[in-house]
Amino acid sequence: MSFGQGGPQSQWDPWNPHSQQQPRNGGEGDTPDWAALAEASEARAKRRRLMFIGGGALATVAVAGAVAVAVVSADGSGQASKTPSSQLPTSAGLPSQSAAGPSFAPTSAPPPLDPEDFVSSVKKDKAPLSPDILFPGTRLTMGDVVYKKGPTADTRTCASAAKGTLPKALAAGGCTRLMRVTYTRGDVAVTVGVAVFDEESQARKARGETDTKSSVRSLSGGGVKSFCTGAVCRSTTNSYGRYAYFTIAGFPSGEDVTQKSTDVFRAGDDLREFARRQIHRRGEAQASAAAQAG
Repeated sequence: MSFGQGGPQSQWDPWNPHSQQQPRNGGEGDTPDWAALAEASEARAKRRRLMFIGGGALATVAVAGAVAVAVVSADGSGQASKTPSSQLPTSAGLPSQSAAGPSFAPTSAPPPLDPEDFVSSVKKDKAPLSPDILFPGTRLTMGDVVYKKGPTADTRTCASAAKGTLPKALAAGGCTRLMRVTYTRGDVAVTVGVAVFDEESQARKARGETDTKSSVRSLSGGGVKSFCTGAVCRSTTNSYGRYAYFTIAGFPSGEDVTQKSTDVFRAGDDLREFARRQIHRRGEAQASAAAQAG
């Protein structure tokens, strides 16, 4: 059975002007415009060539720019380095991270001067000293309690201002001076005495040789009646640096002190603490002056 014309059918190639185009709709008179097809084919080929050429040029420019940036970055000065790679420093010659910034030798502030050291020996304890310097003002406030300052005394004969077994302890320790001040509050009076020695060891020795019968003499006068001359009173003994300090507290009325006499105990404790603070502040002032002097 035969279908159409015999023999192979011709194929139409749009890129080949000599190929034959199949007639449309089976018409035999619809012949293609070979010249127009050839021109269109040539135009498309030309555009492809231009695109390939332009893309290659852009790629070349991009590569050249990247190389230039790499060279400038490696040199670090905005100009390409002329040094051959064989002459670059070895890894041993490159600066380490520790050289990135300045280094300083470790320093530490000198330790603060000890105030007690300045009141432990007559060789350092050179500041002026008197009852009014050690116990200044006319009133003393300790917490919520106010004491009125009374008479003061200062003697180089330590035994004359002490009683009981204290004169012997002061003499054995080498006491050179004994200052006393009396304070009052209501019906309570207390005398605080500060004995001065040349060295801390002497003050400690004197303190160690005291007992329950060792006390300073109460100081009266200037509106303060005599007290603790025959009645039972309460006394304390302490030392700080080259100073030993004592208190004796009681009633000017002659009443004996008992365990219930809380105001007497409070007065003795307050004056004992104030004496210690004043001796310590004396050391602080001299330590500060020495530190500023260098």
